[in-house]
Amino acid sequence: MTASLSVNLNAVAMLRNRRDLPWPNVIGIGRIALAAGASGLTVHPRPDERHIRFSDLPDLRALIDDEFPEAEFNIEGYPTSEFLELVARNEPEQVTLVPDDPAQSTSDHGWDLQRHADFLMPIIQGLKSRGARVSLFIDPNPEAPDAAKKLGADRVELYTGPYGAMHDDAKRAVIELEKLTATASAAASIGIAVNAGHDLTVANLPPLVKKMPNLVEVSIGHGLTADALIHGMAGAVERFLDALKV
Repeated sequence: MTASLSVNLNAVAMLRNRRDLPWPNVIGIGRIALAAGASGLTVHPRPDERHIRFSDLPDLRALIDDEFPEAEFNIEGYPTSEFLELVARNEPEQVTLVPDDPAQSTSDHGWDLQRHADFLMPIIQGLKSRGARVSLFIDPNPEAPDAAKKLGADRVELYTGPYGAMHDDAKRAVIELEKLTATASAAASIGIAVNAGHDLTVANLPPLVKKMPNLVEVSIGHGLTADALIHGMAGAVERFLDALKV
């Protein structure tokens, strides 16, 4: 099974937000990504709207519903009441819960699932009651998938930032990949699906995919957007789809 690709549009939105102008058009870029073969779109709306704006979400929902009904909308973020209201209004197929502080520039760690169990469980139950699939953002840790499953999560998303950071150190990249592989194997043994995301590239995706036959989805923004500056968004999507076919 080839993992699906969800294109994270936050980097595109951040570029747009540098000016009080409507380009690059986030909806238009999302349309190009889906037309090129991406299986879905991901956004991470933060309280200050420095990337995706809250007003983008209905338009992205409509894009998928009207033009790409087989695609999925994935909204990720820390589950404040405001975030949960955005989710309720825009009905994503998947909600990825991350433990970000609002001041963080990007996600850089997974949940401590034991510490936050009482906080997360009712939120997960509420999201699932609305029909959303719930994924929990976790660090590589073979114990984490079981904890996530006990909380009611449908999937875990492996934080691959430390692996991506080893782009210039092959030996340490292998060590980080082994941590991810051990966690994915633990997830497979208990029947919880695995997503992955953060600093994934055309170069480091194939080794990851080869080691994780149970990987079902990757969410990629920064690396894919950087690739699109060279190859165009459609070309970048095609390159990442090829990297998933190993």
